[in-house]
Amino acid sequence: MWRLTGALAGTLVLALAGCSQNHAAADAGAGAAGAVASPEGAALAYEHDIDIQLEAAQIGPRVKQIADACQSARFGDCAVLQVGQQGGEYPTGSIRVRIAPKGVEPIIGLAGQGGEVSSRNTHAEDLAQQVADTALTKARLEKEHERLLAYEDGKDVKMADLLVITQRLSEIEAGVEQANKDAAQQRRRIDTQLVTVQFHTPAGQRSRSEIGEAVRESGAILTSSVAFLIRAVSALLPVAVVLWLLGWIGLKLWRRRKRANANNV
Repeated sequence: MWRLTGALAGTLVLALAGCSQNHAAADAGAGAAGAVASPEGAALAYEHDIDIQLEAAQIGPRVKQIADACQSARFGDCAVLQVGQQGGEYPTGSIRVRIAPKGVEPIIGLAGQGGEVSSRNTHAEDLAQQVADTALTKARLEKEHERLLAYEDGKDVKMADLLVITQRLSEIEAGVEQANKDAAQQRRRIDTQLVTVQFHTPAGQRSRSEIGEAVRESGAILTSSVAFLIRAVSALLPVAVVLWLLGWIGLKLWRRRKRANANNV
C-alpha cells in the first residue's frame, strides 16, 4: 500500500513538474516574442533581417506561403511590402512584410520550417525626436491658423491683406495635412515591425550545382580550346614557312661561301 501511494505521489510530482516546465517554456517563448515590442511610452521602430537556407524547390512555395499568411492576417495585422524571386542555378527569394509585434516570431517560424536560419539581426530606430518635432510643427501651424482666422474676421481688414491671409491659410492647411501624414506613418512604424526574409540554397546544394555546371560546360571548354589551337596554328603557319625559307636560303649562302674560301686556300 505504501509503495502504491509512493508511486502515485511520484507520478503526480513528475506530472506537475512537466506542466511547470511546459508553462515555463510557454512563458519563455512569450517573453522572447514580446521582448522586442516597443515599451510603453517609447517610440522605437523595430526591423528584423533574417537569412534562411532552404532547398531550391521549396523557396518559391515558401515565399507564397508567407505572403498568403500575411494577407490573410493569420498572425495578426500584416501587409506585404515586397516579394522577389530569382531562378537559375542558385534560386533565391525574398519577402518583406510589416506585421504586428505578436506576429513577428510566428511568421519567422513559418519561414524557417524545414530550413536553417543562417543569420538574424534585429535593430530599432528611435523616433522620439521625429514624433516630437512633428507634434510641435502641427501645434505651431494650428496656432497660427487660429490667429489668422481671428484676424481675417476683423472689420478693418484690407483686401490686399485678405488675399495674403487666404494664401497663408492654404499653406498652413497643407502643412497640417502633411504633419498628420507624417504622424500616421511614424505611429505605424512604432505599432508594427518590419520583417525582411531572404532565402538562399544551402552551400552543399550550390556545390553540387557548380560541379554539374562544370561538367556541362566541359564540352564547350574543350571545343573552345581546340578552336583556339586551330586559330593559333593557322596564324603561325605563314610565319613558320617564311622563317624556314629564310633559314634555308641562309644555309645555302653559308655553304657556298665556305666552299669558295676552301678553293682559294
